Amino acid sequence: MPKELCICETLAKEEKKIEVYVDKRRYGKMMTVITNISKDMRPEYILKRLKQKLACGGTYKDGKIELQGNHIKKIKDALATVGFKKDQIEIKER
Repeated sequence: MPKELCICETLAKEEKKIEVYVDKRRYGKMMTVITNISKDMRPEYILKRLKQKLACGGTYKDGKIELQGNHIKKIKDALATVGFKKDQIEIKER
Protein backbone atom coordinates (compact mmCIF):
# COMPACT_ATOMS: atom_id res chain seq x y z
CA MET A 1 0.00 0.00 0.00
CA PRO A 2 1.39 3.47 -0.80
CA LYS A 3 2.61 5.44 2.20
CA GLU A 4 0.16 8.29 1.47
CA LEU A 5 -2.81 5.92 1.86
CA CYS A 6 -1.52 4.15 4.96
CA ILE A 7 -3.61 4.66 8.09
CA CYS A 8 -1.24 2.74 10.36
CA GLU A 9 -0.38 5.82 12.44
CA THR A 10 -4.04 6.70 13.02
CA LEU A 11 -4.92 3.14 14.01
CA ALA A 12 -1.94 2.90 16.36
CA LYS A 13 -2.92 6.16 18.08
CA GLU A 14 -6.55 5.10 18.54
CA GLU A 15 -5.97 1.67 20.07
CA LYS A 16 -3.16 2.33 22.58
CA LYS A 17 -3.54 3.61 26.13
CA ILE A 18 -0.88 6.24 26.82
CA GLU A 19 0.54 6.47 30.35
CA VAL A 20 2.13 9.66 31.68
CA TYR A 21 4.06 10.11 34.92
CA VAL A 22 6.66 12.40 36.46
CA ASP A 23 10.02 10.94 37.43
CA LYS A 24 12.59 12.60 39.68
CA ARG A 25 16.14 12.34 38.34
CA ARG A 26 19.56 13.25 39.65
CA TYR A 27 19.99 16.60 41.36
CA GLY A 28 16.22 16.92 41.84
CA LYS A 29 15.44 17.40 38.16
CA MET A 30 11.92 16.41 37.08
CA MET A 31 11.13 14.48 33.88
CA THR A 32 7.68 13.92 32.36
CA VAL A 33 7.66 10.42 30.88
CA ILE A 34 5.13 9.23 28.28
CA THR A 35 5.04 5.44 27.79
CA ASN A 36 3.43 3.02 25.30
CA ILE A 37 4.58 4.98 22.25
CA SER A 38 5.23 2.64 19.32
CA LYS A 39 7.20 3.22 16.12
CA ASP A 40 3.91 3.20 14.15
CA MET A 41 2.91 6.47 15.83
CA ARG A 42 5.89 8.44 14.44
CA PRO A 43 7.40 9.21 17.87
CA GLU A 44 9.96 11.67 16.47
CA TYR A 45 7.15 13.84 15.09
CA ILE A 46 5.20 13.62 18.36
CA LEU A 47 8.33 14.52 20.34
CA LYS A 48 9.06 17.52 18.12
CA ARG A 49 5.51 18.87 18.46
CA LEU A 50 5.48 18.35 22.26
CA LYS A 51 8.83 20.10 22.69
CA GLN A 52 7.54 23.07 20.70
CA LYS A 53 4.21 23.19 22.54
CA LEU A 54 5.71 22.84 26.05
CA ALA A 55 8.93 24.80 25.38
CA CYS A 56 11.25 22.16 26.78
CA GLY A 57 13.88 19.64 25.77
CA GLY A 58 13.30 15.94 25.44
CA THR A 59 14.18 12.61 23.88
CA TYR A 60 12.66 9.35 22.64
CA LYS A 61 14.23 6.08 23.74
CA ASP A 62 13.10 2.56 24.64
CA GLY A 63 9.49 3.26 23.61
CA LYS A 64 9.22 6.28 25.93
CA ILE A 65 9.17 10.01 25.35
CA GLU A 66 10.99 11.91 28.09
CA LEU A 67 10.40 15.65 28.47
CA GLN A 68 12.44 17.88 30.74
CA GLY A 69 10.40 19.38 33.54
CA ASN A 70 7.06 18.68 35.19
CA HIS A 71 4.37 19.13 32.51
CA ILE A 72 1.72 16.91 34.08
CA LYS A 73 -0.91 19.68 34.11
CA LYS A 74 -0.47 20.59 30.43
CA ILE A 75 0.31 17.20 28.90
CA LYS A 76 -3.28 16.12 28.12
CA ASP A 77 -3.94 19.22 26.03
CA ALA A 78 -0.55 18.93 24.33
CA LEU A 79 -1.11 15.27 23.41
CA ALA A 80 -4.61 16.11 22.18
CA THR A 81 -3.13 18.60 19.68
CA VAL A 82 -0.87 15.83 18.35
CA GLY A 83 -3.82 13.50 17.72
CA PHE A 84 -4.49 11.48 20.86
CA LYS A 85 -7.90 11.39 22.53
CA LYS A 86 -8.03 12.68 26.11
CA ASP A 87 -9.71 9.49 27.37
CA GLN A 88 -6.72 7.46 26.11
CA ILE A 89 -4.27 9.39 28.29
CA GLU A 90 -3.81 8.03 31.81
CA ILE A 91 -1.85 10.10 34.33
CA LYS A 92 -0.13 8.00 36.98
CA GLU A 93 1.26 9.12 40.28
CA ARG A 94 4.64 7.72 41.29
